[in-house]
Amino acid sequence: MKFLIDECLHTSLVAVAQEHGHDCFHVNWLGLSGETDWDLMPRIIEEDFTFVTNNARDFRKLYAKEELHAGLVIIVPQVLPVLQRELFALILQDLAGAQDMVNAVIEVTLDGEEAVLTRYSLPEV
Repeated sequence: MKFLIDECLHTSLVAVAQEHGHDCFHVNWLGLSGETDWDLMPRIIEEDFTFVTNNARDFRKLYAKEELHAGLVIIVPQVLPVLQRELFALILQDLAGAQDMVNAVIEVTLDGEEAVLTRYSLPEV
């Protein structure tokens, strides 16, 4: 898979994806920091990125309008980089075995200290 990490998440997530054998880029490294969410979408879609963010509210709305996309990963907002890395690694382990992310969203939340992964489709089928 090919991931693009949003600027709201730590750049160290790139290494986590690469350690799991994926291509990965960070918004800041592509010169896209400060871009509006809707201005990022064409690049995400055209380059077939699975986007990783903690901005669930805005990106759920944007992805719901896309007929076809390579997937969206939402990590719990407001957590330290070490926990971001752990949660992203859990998602990548869940994706091992080549589960398809086409038009899929995976959200990871915390229930106390336990990570909970939720998968659903956008747009809804």
